[in-house]
Amino acid sequence: MSARVLVIGDVMTDIIVRPEGPIVPGSDRRAEIRNRPGGSGANQAVWLGAAGADVLFAARVGAADRPMYENYFRGQGVVPALAGDRDLPSGVLVTILDPSGERSFLTDRGANLNLGPDDLPESLLEGVQLVLVSGYSFFAPGPRMAVQRLLQAARKEKVAIAIDPASTGFLEEVGPAVFLGWVGAGEWLFANESEAELLTGEADFDAQLRVLGQQFSHVVIKRGRFGAALGNRDGVRLNQPAPIVEVLDTTGAGDAFAAGFVAALLRGESHQTCLAAGIAGGAKAVQAVGGQPI
Repeated sequence: MSARVLVIGDVMTDIIVRPEGPIVPGSDRRAEIRNRPGGSGANQAVWLGAAGADVLFAARVGAADRPMYENYFRGQGVVPALAGDRDLPSGVLVTILDPSGERSFLTDRGANLNLGPDDLPESLLEGVQLVLVSGYSFFAPGPRMAVQRLLQAARKEKVAIAIDPASTGFLEEVGPAVFLGWVGAGEWLFANESEAELLTGEADFDAQLRVLGQQFSHVVIKRGRFGAALGNRDGVRLNQPAPIVEVLDTTGAGDAFAAGFVAALLRGESHQTCLAAGIAGGAKAVQAVGGQPI
């Protein structure tokens, strides 16, 4: 068993809509509609469990749903540390897929918005080697304060910190400088191409790595069908291609990548092997509908 990873992030129910053609305003369009478990943090935790990692997942859900979610995560090889919210329901995300597999989101974060310090006690860090935090946790004041406090404790305990920015839409709202200030220094950053460009103002991924490497010891840029690159303040160290696969749904591909990478990292694998494991995880994710392994 590898060292433990603590994942902090959202729990959502994903409602996935695949229209048969363009949506017609004011009229009907036949579509395939499915419910799937989701949320960036939940996706990462479940993919980590599938990769054999020792994973603890901290999040907040509607109180009525808590037993169901606890059973679900245990069944996926994840140790749940879930708080139950009596005021807000569990989060819901509507995903609309276009024919290429690209997606658009409508988000109601629900109970995730009430994640607080009592939900993230320092005791969660016991036996943990790395904390992986979804960027969504920084975009509301309450969760942000709770996460920042736990990350401060992690730094004191010499626990590695990994950040996944998670959303260009939210990053654009708050601005890259504000977001990076909220996050603080960390050992790892997992960003996709759009997030890296937004955070740095640079279009070239070597330049992005150099800029982001000023704040994070190691930076991984997820490049979709082009694979991924790993580097630091000195630029690109590793760059690997992705296999050509049929893309059904890109939801959760970045989460699967981060999970594959982190699981290999905690097993003590080389960065090259970790990058390959992340790419393999992302490639597997896009071949099925939904953000978690089936």
